[in-house]
Amino acid sequence: MMNAMPSLQIRELPEDVYEALSYRAKRSGRSLAQQAVVELRKMTLLGARDRRQAVLDEIERRPKPVSTEGWPDPVDLIRRDRER
Repeated sequence: MMNAMPSLQIRELPEDVYEALSYRAKRSGRSLAQQAVVELRKMTLLGARDRRQAVLDEIERRPKPVSTEGWPDPVDLIRRDRER
């Protein structure tokens, strides 16, 4: 016989929190419930300083925006194309 694990139901979850959790779940190939467990586990295992560092590390891993310096102005390109 298996022991039942405790469960948690969250009411009135703010929309932005739900959307962020849903996005992370889809990105990670997890269900919403699985992602919630992952996020809660992270929060319980990491101290405040470690959480801040984890967020900074995640931001650092994100792709950097491409610099458009030196690129032609899109408006000028469209204008020249229309004049052809």
